[in-house]
This record gives sequence, C-alpha cells and structure tokens, in this order.
Amino acid sequence: MIKFFRKIRQNLLSEGKTGKYFKYALGEIILVMIGILLALQVNYWNERRKGRILEQKILVQLKSEYEANLAQLEEKIYMRNRAIKASHNLLSFVDNPDFFDEETFYISWWHLAVDPTFDPLKNDIIGTDKLQLIQNEKLVSLLSNWSTEVYQVQEQENQYQIFRNQFIVPLITESGISRNLNNNLWKDGYSPAEALDKSSSLKFKIYPSKRKIDFKEILVDPVQESIAAMVISFHQNANIQSVTLKSRIIEMLDIINSEIKND
Repeated sequence: MIKFFRKIRQNLLSEGKTGKYFKYALGEIILVMIGILLALQVNYWNERRKGRILEQKILVQLKSEYEANLAQLEEKIYMRNRAIKASHNLLSFVDNPDFFDEETFYISWWHLAVDPTFDPLKNDIIGTDKLQLIQNEKLVSLLSNWSTEVYQVQEQENQYQIFRNQFIVPLITESGISRNLNNNLWKDGYSPAEALDKSSSLKFKIYPSKRKIDFKEILVDPVQESIAAMVISFHQNANIQSVTLKSRIIEMLDIINSEIKND
C-alpha cells in the first residue's frame, strides 16, 4: 500500500503536476491521521472494555465480602443485646432477690463475660488503583470511609475488652461461681453464637462445686450491680455505632447489586 501511494506521488511530480501533488500529499496526511485516531479509539475501547470486565469482578468480590461482614456485624449486635438483657436480669435479682433464679444467674454472667469483637474481611481494593476502576462515585466514597467507621466500632469494643478483663472475669473467679457457671453452661449442651459451625452443640460436665455459695452476699455486692449497669452502657454505645455501620454496608450492597451486570 505504501509503494502504491509512493508511485502516485512520483508520477505526479514527473508530470509536473505540483499542485495536485500537494493536494494529494495533504489528503494522504489526513488519511494517516484518521487512521491513527481510529487506532487510538479502538485501543481506548479495548482498554475500557477490559476495565469494565475487571470492575465486574471487583464488584462480585465486594458483594461476597460485605455480605459476610454484614452477617458478622449482625451477630455481634445480637451478642451485645444478649449481654444487655443478661445485665437487666442481674439487676432485677439485685432489686428483687426473692425472684432469684440460679441458672439464669449463671448464664447471665456468662453472657457478660463474652467479648464481642467485629473483625471484618479486609480486601485488596481500598487504597489501590483497583478502586479507580469503580465508576459509581457514591460507592467509592463509602469504601474510602469504611476503615474509619470500622475503627469507631472497634474502639468501643476495645474499651469493653479492657473493662471485661479488669472487672468481670476477676469478679466471676473471686466470687467462687466460676466452676458452677461453666458446669451450668455445658451440662445440657452449648453452641456459642460466634461458633463457626452453629449446628453443633458441645455437651460435657464439670460438676458443681461442693462449696456452698452465698448468693445473697453476691447480690448485695455493689461491685456486681455497678458492673451490670456499666455493661449496658458499653454495649449500647457499641451498638449505636454498629447500627450505623450496618446501614453503610446495606447501602453499599444495594449499590453493588445495582452495578453488577447479570448477563
């Protein structure tokens, strides 16, 4: 093709048709430029197509991760609500000792001793060039703020973990109810809310202590009453943050589902 155009130019020059030669040369330049632009456009379309394919893979990955994060977060909210209810049970025994129930007392203290911690899946998208492939600006904004909002929940959880280790666990052990508490937990079978396999229930006996436990003395202990009240505040604060985080996840999943192409 190049030889063909060169021959035409040579013929025009040899025939002395300079004007026509320049017009032809200009046309040839325009054709070359059009060819270059078309090639660039085709390359742009190909790169854009590859980007959209990769974006779809990223969205599918994010959908799986944030569905798992949502399930875990709901589990932690449930565990905290269970501990809040347990705290109210303990306070009701303090206020109304005649309605004291030993089994409820033990299981309530167990729920207070559980340490709910939200540990979401961490992806390789946030903070990398992959984030630029996502076209939805709202989703990009939510993903960018994710780590900060998770930290706010985890900060509340860390405060409770310190409180639990300093006050709840020592009270359980020092009051002498630990053996009976653990026996009561496992004797009929128990499956923790945070268990990987929630269908399995482990059952065994530790057997209760032969020592007589003075529950009246425990119930009038102001430390127990204070701990139960503090647990309610700790978990309510963490749940306030968790509910906000839950709404963020739901919003992200709604956007992700709308952006995934089901071809």
